Amino acid sequence: MAAPKDSDSRKLLRRLQAVMAEAAEGQERLDMIVRLVASSMMTDVCSVYLHRDEQTLELCATCGLNLEAVHVTRLRVGEGLVGRVARSRGPLNTADAPSTKGFRFMPETGEEVFSSFLGVPVQRLGERLGVLVVQSKDAREFNEDEIYALEVVAMVLAEMTELGAFTGEGEALRPRHASQVMFKGVTGQEGACEGTVFLHDPRVVITNPVSDDPEAEVARLLAAVEEMRVSVNRMLGEASGDRAQEEVIEAFRMFAYSRGWLRRMEEDINAGLTAEAAVEKQQTAARARMRVADPYLRDRLADLDDLSNRLLRMLTGQGRDRGVLPDKAVLVARNIGPGELLEYGRKLKGVVLEEGSVGSHAAIVARAWAIPLVIQAQGITTEALSGDRILVDGDQGIVHLRPDEMVRKAFGEKLEMAAQAQKRYATIRDTDCVTLDGERIELMMNAGLLADLPSLPSSGAEGVGLFRTELQFLTRNVVPKRGELASLYSGVMDAAGGKPVVFRTLDIGSDKVLPYMKAFEEPNPALGWRAIRVGLDKRGVMRMQLQALLRAAHGRDLKVMFPFIAQMQEFLDARGHLSREIARERVLGHTLPREISVGAMLETPSMAFAPRRFFEEADFISIGGNDLKQFFFAADRENERVRRRYDTLNVSFLSLIEQIVARCAETATPVSFCGEDAGRPVEALCFVAMGLRSLSMRPASIGPVKHILLRTNLAEVRDVIGRAREAGAQTVRDAVMDYLRAR
Repeated sequence: MAAPKDSDSRKLLRRLQAVMAEAAEGQERLDMIVRLVASSMMTDVCSVYLHRDEQTLELCATCGLNLEAVHVTRLRVGEGLVGRVARSRGPLNTADAPSTKGFRFMPETGEEVFSSFLGVPVQRLGERLGVLVVQSKDAREFNEDEIYALEVVAMVLAEMTELGAFTGEGEALRPRHASQVMFKGVTGQEGACEGTVFLHDPRVVITNPVSDDPEAEVARLLAAVEEMRVSVNRMLGEASGDRAQEEVIEAFRMFAYSRGWLRRMEEDINAGLTAEAAVEKQQTAARARMRVADPYLRDRLADLDDLSNRLLRMLTGQGRDRGVLPDKAVLVARNIGPGELLEYGRKLKGVVLEEGSVGSHAAIVARAWAIPLVIQAQGITTEALSGDRILVDGDQGIVHLRPDEMVRKAFGEKLEMAAQAQKRYATIRDTDCVTLDGERIELMMNAGLLADLPSLPSSGAEGVGLFRTELQFLTRNVVPKRGELASLYSGVMDAAGGKPVVFRTLDIGSDKVLPYMKAFEEPNPALGWRAIRVGLDKRGVMRMQLQALLRAAHGRDLKVMFPFIAQMQEFLDARGHLSREIARERVLGHTLPREISVGAMLETPSMAFAPRRFFEEADFISIGGNDLKQFFFAADRENERVRRRYDTLNVSFLSLIEQIVARCAETATPVSFCGEDAGRPVEALCFVAMGLRSLSMRPASIGPVKHILLRTNLAEVRDVIGRAREAGAQTVRDAVMDYLRAR
């Protein structure tokens, strides 16, 4: 689309800039703008509707409609022509508004006399801010130049809204980034913290979107684009030989050299915008197109979004250096990979993501660090600024941004109670976990990083019941070398100080995709090519990891566990691979482990009914509660609509646990439970009542679980569960909670 005549568009923007510079309150400034736009575009009406909340638009200023309707007329997104513009995020142009589909007559506005209608969204980087409308009595469609001019004005309005130019009385005119906001997300990792926002991708703030010198702005743009192209070419050279990375960077390169993208930005500059405002205008348009259903197109538009951010940082100098991590930093990001998260180190108090999933790489790292994580906190990267105070409630999946004193006080009381509880748990750290009726329970910790091992003595854990080996693969751009893995695994054993460590072999696939491994589109990845299935098909990787484990032990005991076994033969095949590597190491003259125990994770209901031989061949069994529960109830744990629908203490699920314990008892095979539910005191108590004598959990959960077990008689709990079953209860939770409260 061609830009309007330079003199017309620039004249309008210069007048708009003058209005912005005047010392005026938000409402007064808005009133001046609608009068200016109406006169410049020679229309009878210009109105600005701003979002009161995510789904409600409010008429905040008008020239031509009844002034009594200002701050009175409200529309839902999708309601009326204004609501249609907000929902579609694109312009709506009609010569006969009353006859146009969706038109809604608002009698208080007096707009029935106006026939033509042009509305464009006021938006910034995917955030809907409002709608800018012009109307005329004569029936005519606005031409392309007029649509373009109004879109440019909307772009400037969006930037000035971001800078707080229109704040005033009323919810729709509230100061941006100033009032408190609560976000309801999803629990990624339990826990709570108070801290300071640290944005992973700091917002680029454009302080002056209007330019008087288009030639100078085009020159700035071209220089930044050339700098960006050089960096992309360098990235491509560094990725030489890595086909997966090359494909991603080639997509970047395609956009970096796109003539159409560059031409559109030059047109925006010629219309009167600065170089950075032109980049952001096109980025906002791309963000609106990201709502398309096609995942391939979404990925390509995301590439363009990333390039736009690079350009903006080059043009403004903002965000190149994220700055020093503040005390009590809470990382806020749209999404983040495990490598990037690990770069921040353990100084983070919590993490909040706008996207993410409960099984994502970030969630794995957050659990390893035992810091609260809230995911799917939609809109937080738009609302938050680095330095804002933030409260993260990982237990409830709630985030309070810029909380008021009352919320902070209540939250502080919760943190104080948690701190007091931790002090109580510290007093029983070295106490053996023995119930009142003499049953000894083994409490182990989960880990995935060498840095986790200092938690072993402080938590009171008797060893590491699960060491996730995939993190070393997920945080690198190339396959780690055998020597590197052997050194790492040896370091883990050293740090454990002689306590047992169970190494789970590579558990990738599903939501854990290696950056250097070709991704496969699967209808249901959780039920697809993952874990042991990948290991048995990609034997080179499995062989390398098993060799690293054997060499790391260097004469010490070694415990190896294979994940996601769904049938006996898979375990036998995997164990066969290990036996061949042991024989090979012996021939090579390497020191072998003193004793090798080989176990399986029981994560599929099928293995509860496996042949007796499976339980005889396995040296130990670990019930993988997270996957077992989602497959047992056919409820995807990534799906918030169903993942909380089924109770862990459902009678059927406890019966399954009891059956597995009985099968293991027949062959004297040690069995443990590993998963999030093992770290929840009431659930842990019921698992132990079902016969389990070993639980593995995050380090922070060991104290609360030990505390409840030390004070409970298991025989009484079994009786409570038995009576609930006999009474036909669907879950034993209420019965057990009543028993605990009574005690």
